[in-house]
Amino acid sequence: MKHLIQKLGLILFEQLTLKKRIILIIAAGTLIPFVCTALISNHAITLILNKHLNSGVQSNLHQVQLSLENTISNLNHVSQQLAYPGSVGMRLEQYLSAAQQYEKAKLIQDIQSELNLITFTNPSTGLVMYYFENDESYMFQNSAIRSDFSIDKLPLLAEYYGITYFGPHISNSMYNEQFVLSALRRVDLPGREGIYVYIESGFKLTQSILESDRIGKNSFHLILDNDQRISYSEAAGIFPQNTYFSMNGEPSEQTASADSGLMNGYYWFKGTSTQGWSIVSLIPKADYNQEKNRWIMQMFYLFALFTTIGLITSWLLWKMVYKPLNQFNMEMKNVISTRVHSPSVRTNIPEFTYLLKQFQNMKDQIATLFQEVELKEKRRADLEVEKLLYQINPHFLMNTLDTAHWLAVMNGQKEIDKLVLSLNKLLHYNLGKLGETSTIREEIDSLRQYLILQQIRYDFEFDVRIDVDDDVLDVTVPRFILQPLVENALYHGLDDEGYIRVDVKQRSHIEITIQDNGAGIAEDKIEELLSEQKTAREKVGMGIGMNYVKRMIESHYEGKAKLEINSEIGAGTSIKLTLPFREVKNDDERTGR
Repeated sequence: MKHLIQKLGLILFEQLTLKKRIILIIAAGTLIPFVCTALISNHAITLILNKHLNSGVQSNLHQVQLSLENTISNLNHVSQQLAYPGSVGMRLEQYLSAAQQYEKAKLIQDIQSELNLITFTNPSTGLVMYYFENDESYMFQNSAIRSDFSIDKLPLLAEYYGITYFGPHISNSMYNEQFVLSALRRVDLPGREGIYVYIESGFKLTQSILESDRIGKNSFHLILDNDQRISYSEAAGIFPQNTYFSMNGEPSEQTASADSGLMNGYYWFKGTSTQGWSIVSLIPKADYNQEKNRWIMQMFYLFALFTTIGLITSWLLWKMVYKPLNQFNMEMKNVISTRVHSPSVRTNIPEFTYLLKQFQNMKDQIATLFQEVELKEKRRADLEVEKLLYQINPHFLMNTLDTAHWLAVMNGQKEIDKLVLSLNKLLHYNLGKLGETSTIREEIDSLRQYLILQQIRYDFEFDVRIDVDDDVLDVTVPRFILQPLVENALYHGLDDEGYIRVDVKQRSHIEITIQDNGAGIAEDKIEELLSEQKTAREKVGMGIGMNYVKRMIESHYEGKAKLEINSEIGAGTSIKLTLPFREVKNDDERTGR
C-alpha cells in the first residue's frame, strides 16, 4: 500500500507543469521548515506556559491553604480555652452550678472579662458565645446575634476531634457583613450535654490571597469540605454550594483523587489540606489559553508572510525561465514547420543560451539532412527505373531507413520510428550471407527486432518470453536458426491470447526450445515444412524456412545436432534444437589472427 501511494504521488508530480513544480518545491522548502519549527515551538511554549501557570496557581493555593489552616488552628486554640477544663470553661461550669444570684453575677463579670481578654489578644477573632443545643439559646456573646442564626444553615467545612468547622460564610454578628470561618466545639462540662463554644474568625487575609490568585477577571475559587462537597463558591451559578464537585454533581472518586482537570469550560487546580478540606482555583479556558492564543495568531501572521514570500519568489523564478522556455518552444515549432534556417537567439541566462546554441547546431544538421532527402527524392524517379533492373543496394536501403527514422523522430511519429528502427536493425543483421556464423546474442537481438515488426504489422499482442543463460550468449552458431522457428509459431494459429517461450540453456550441450500455445501442426504439415515443398510465393517473413535450419545444423555440426518437433492440435507446438557445446573463442581466434 505504501509503495502504491508513493508511485501514485510520483505520477501526479510528473504530470505537473514546470510552473506548478516551482511553486510546489519553493512552498515545500519554505513552509515545511516553518511548520516544523512552529510545531516544536508550540509544544515548547505549551509546556512552559502550563508549567509556569500551574506552578503559580499551586503556589497561591498553598498560601490560601496555609492561611485557612492558621485560621482553623487559631479557632481550635481559642475554643480550647473556652472549653472545659479551660479557665473560661471552668468558670462556666461554676456559673451553671451556682445557686446565689450574687455569685452568678460575679461569675458573669469574670467570664465576660476573660472573653474580652481573649478577643483582644486574638484580633482575628470575631463573634464568641456559648451555644446550648437543647433550646438553641446562647449566652455570653460579645456581639448582637442575627435573628436568623441557625447552626444547621452554616456550610460545613470539616469535622474532626469533636470540633465542627464552618465556612466561609457571612458572620452571624448583626454588625458584621464580612465572610468568616467559624468553629463549634463541645464544652464537655461534667454531667452536662449539648453545650458548645461558637467562635468566628476573620477571613480577610485568605480573601486577599484569593484575590491575588486571579489569573483573569473571570477566575473563581471554591472551598470543598472533607467529602468534596462545595462549602464556598465564587461561581455559584456554575458550581452551587452544597453540591459535589464533579461533572454531574454526584460524588466522584476520579475528581476527588485528581489535582487538576477541565470541567464545565474551566480548568481547575486543587490543593488539599491535611485536615481533609480542599481549595479549588477555577480558570476559564479562554483565559488559560490567552497567551497560547496570542502566540498562535503571531504564527498565523508569520505563516501568511512566508506564504506570500514563497509565492512571489515562485513567480519571479517562473518569469525568469518563462522567456527562454518560450523561445525553445518557438524554435521547436520552426523545426516542425521545416523553418530550420531561423536566426539563433540569446537569453540573459548563460545555461539557456548554451542550450539554444546546441539546438541551433541540431537544426543545422537537420537542414543538411533535409537537403540530402530532397536530393534523394529528386533522384527517386530514376531509382524506380533502376530498381526494376537491379536489386536494391542493401546499404542504400539501410541509409534510407535511417533517414526515415530521423524524419519520424523529428515529426514525433513514434510508432513509425519504432517500425523503421527495428526493420533497419533486422536488415542489417540479415545482410550477412546465409551460412555465415553468428552468436546466440546476435540471434536473440535479431529475433527481438523481428517480433517488434510482426506485432506492428499485424496489430495484435502476443506474449514472448525469452530466457537465455548468460554463459552461452557469445557461443557461435549458424546464422538464422532461431527466426524461422519462431516464425513458424506465429504463422500456425497464434492469437491475442497466445504466447511463445524461447529458452536457451547450457547443459552438456546447448538446448534451444521454442514452445507456443497455438493451434498446433498436423504431422503431414510438419513433414512438408521440413522438406522444402513451399513455393517462393508461399514463403513468409524473410523467406527462410525450417528446412534451412535443418540442413544448416546438419552441415555445420556434421550430424551431431538434432531438431525435434512435437505438436498437438489445439494445444500448441514445441520445437527442440540440440547443439553441441563449443567454447567461446576470443576475437583474435575468430578472425584467425
